[in-house]
Amino acid sequence: MQLGGPSWEVSLGRRDSLNASKEAAEVSLPEPTFNLSDLAVNFWAQGLSFRDMVALSGAHTIGMARCTTFRDHIYNDSDIEPSFARSLQQFCPPRGHDDVLAPLDLRTPAQFDNSYYVNLVNYKGLLHSDQELFHGDSADPIVRNYADEPAVFLDDFAKGMIKMGEIKPLTGSAGEIRKFCGKVN
Repeated sequence: MQLGGPSWEVSLGRRDSLNASKEAAEVSLPEPTFNLSDLAVNFWAQGLSFRDMVALSGAHTIGMARCTTFRDHIYNDSDIEPSFARSLQQFCPPRGHDDVLAPLDLRTPAQFDNSYYVNLVNYKGLLHSDQELFHGDSADPIVRNYADEPAVFLDDFAKGMIKMGEIKPLTGSAGEIRKFCGKVN
């Protein structure tokens, strides 16, 4: 992989839908304002464990977020390192500039690694929902373990991705088994 990170076997023969829907895809995604309990319920509803939730949240080691998704966190939350909040406030003011982007992982934004968890331990989670994973609660030991042991994170992330691939499969005559993943037969 160009960004680094783990690899895993992808099962073949899964039935895919005949059309795509952004709305249907996004309905189960956790919101950036979720607290730890909301996150756990959201992942559990998909058949994923608490540990899967913490591991799969590590996907935020790459990618960007819009100012509108982290504004409340950098202005109103107390669980954020003050100089980190101030640096983000320089380009994400209290109002406007909603579409300004910031990397979810400021340390290594183009590398799939465990820096996301190191950021959380240092109270530098970009989204409120990210920092909720390290907030004096039951996820703290897992976050600390991933921050200290990159191989454990990568292994758990791969296991979580395999489980995600098994969420709500189509059965019977619904959908089709694709000859090429990116397009309908």
